[in-house]
Amino acid sequence: MAIRDALLPEFDFEMDKARKTLERVPEGRFDWRPHPKSPTMGWLAGHVAQLPFWAVITIQQDRLDLAPPGAPSYPAPEPGSRKELLETFDKNVAAARAAIASASDDHLHQNWTLLKGGQELMTLPRAAVLRSFVLNHLIHHRAQLGVYLRLNDVPVPSIYGPSADEQPF
Repeated sequence: MAIRDALLPEFDFEMDKARKTLERVPEGRFDWRPHPKSPTMGWLAGHVAQLPFWAVITIQQDRLDLAPPGAPSYPAPEPGSRKELLETFDKNVAAARAAIASASDDHLHQNWTLLKGGQELMTLPRAAVLRSFVLNHLIHHRAQLGVYLRLNDVPVPSIYGPSADEQPF
């Protein structure tokens, strides 16, 4: 089985659950944060919406510098509304899925590098980057967003099983 064929069902499942979480981000609460050191709900939701596009970057580029010397840093997400958030997410998911579907095993075995300010943070095969830096990273932040929803009395969607608000099984 091709690597892409193993990744795509997991990608589809996780993107469906991420969208269900993003659909619940309340309008008017984008500036809310649980602690001064925490990101705002809008930033966190925007990050979840942008993360699928990192699959495109992983497949189409050999590296990403989050803060390239002498150039602007990777832009922080700033969604203005839930509608904008979901449009961004849907566009990024479609682009990511197409990129993954077109990637050969040979290409996914090649190394990819993440930099910050020209300093290497990690180098891994693209397939490992897609699983860790893209999917697992998105899962981590989606879970954080679930806590934000709970703290704002917004029903939390079922992800891998029932939540206190949904009993699908």
